[in-house]
Amino acid sequence: MALFKKRTVGKPGEWFYCLEHKTVEEGPDCPGKDRFGPYASREEARRAMETAAARNLQWENDPKWHDKNAARGEGGG
Repeated sequence: MALFKKRTVGKPGEWFYCLEHKTVEEGPDCPGKDRFGPYASREEARRAMETAAARNLQWENDPKWHDKNAARGEGGG
């Protein structure tokens, strides 16, 4: 039975960044768990790690994502 053998086929012009190989690929050559994308251009995919780092920094500094009591050690969850 081949339930999990089907590969995702990308559309022409979709670009991905492979986290395992650290390369840009047109179409998803690697599994979804190992890639970022799709991106509209090769250049956007090439900058995927920079984009992710910038977004992470933005989220870390966004007060809406932090519990006000966490700074005092009283964070709930």
